[in-house]
Amino acid sequence: MPFEILHFRGSDKILEEKNMTKEIELAMEYLNDCLYGSYRKGELLRQALTEMDFRQNGDLNILEGRRYFYKGFRKKVAIDGSFSSYEYIQDALLRLQIGFDKGKIDMGIVLVTAQRSEKSKLGTTRDLIFQEIEMLHPTISLPVTIVLFDLGRPGELYEQGQASIAPVKTDVPAETKKAETKAVEETGNMEASPATDQADTGIDEHYNAEVVAYHEALKNKKKPRAKSKKAALQEQAAA
Repeated sequence: MPFEILHFRGSDKILEEKNMTKEIELAMEYLNDCLYGSYRKGELLRQALTEMDFRQNGDLNILEGRRYFYKGFRKKVAIDGSFSSYEYIQDALLRLQIGFDKGKIDMGIVLVTAQRSEKSKLGTTRDLIFQEIEMLHPTISLPVTIVLFDLGRPGELYEQGQASIAPVKTDVPAETKKAETKAVEETGNMEASPATDQADTGIDEHYNAEVVAYHEALKNKKKPRAKSKKAALQEQAAA
């Protein structure tokens, strides 16, 4: 499973009483779908929580008059966290504990990455969370649910999408090449043909159609007629 939900100090019972158990599971699935392999996780996280109505219900402020906010809030359940590093879990727990001590929230949910250095000697991220929750008591005493996410490597989803797209190559018609050759002879422009360049790079054929139309228009453009010798002599006499 791409994420794991861990409950501490009866947080699962609180979610059941609020009829939010299934809602939180679906929300975490949606967050995983939105954030997997992405770069701007903070911005996408706020957008996703807004879509799920976790940022319009209640006050997101942690301290009155200060610009400290939870990521989401509903039914006195606050959501906080960060995917930049696992160590943010302690900051999130402190911010949630403040709201709990002030009676603003009944419990908190922490979103955190499960990815840590492979050289770590502290065991798995799951084991580390159980140890730290115990070590932080009684300073951190609120009921809390911690969700571990494995969101892959930034840009991974984009790379997978690019690999699945077969390159499109379009052949330049013989008429187009002939028109381009004549245009070069008439204008003296020796730069590479845009149509040929685009075909080599696999860009779609819409651009090539525009190039063909341009060269056809250039080909059919009327050249200014040369003045006759008689007209030239008349202009000289008038001068």
